[in-house]
Amino acid sequence: MIDKALLLIDVQQAFNDPKWGPRNNPTAEEKMQQILTECRKNHWTIIHVQHVSQSPDSVFYEQGTGFAIKEIVAPQTGEKIIHKQVNSAFIGTDLNDYLNEQKINTLAIVGLTTPHCVSTTTRMSGNLGYRTYLIADATAAFGMNDHHGNFIDAQTIHHYSLATLHEEFATVLDTNHFLQKIQNATV
Repeated sequence: MIDKALLLIDVQQAFNDPKWGPRNNPTAEEKMQQILTECRKNHWTIIHVQHVSQSPDSVFYEQGTGFAIKEIVAPQTGEKIIHKQVNSAFIGTDLNDYLNEQKINTLAIVGLTTPHCVSTTTRMSGNLGYRTYLIADATAAFGMNDHHGNFIDAQTIHHYSLATLHEEFATVLDTNHFLQKIQNATV
């Protein structure tokens, strides 16, 4: 039995909306697809997480076009889909119970966005005792204003978000190193 799962967080059309502004890692979805393909080939459990909003004004509105998972990482029959309403895929969902039922002890995390749902889910994964890998170039961030109103570019946000997670809540790797670990059976 494979005790590993790939968690794809919020890889949704909503993040194509121009309201988000500039983003780093323009090839993040391609990296996600590479990882997804390798994990499927190695019989990992695949879990897709979708952020859902009840508000018709939200880009994540469940009846809107932004809710859909991007085709590049579309779920296949039998892959688990979890709907969440907050930043963590563990809060208000059956994720932890499902992982325990499947006897999963290792999680690889990819998705959008690094400082929000990816970071929050990664922190909880580490705190819950899962061996957690976060794939740096298979995630992305958008620029944002800090608490003083100063704009911080996407790459800086991404970098510092990863820095706060590495070796505390997860092992942060790039796609090539992660795929090597899968192929060498060291993950």
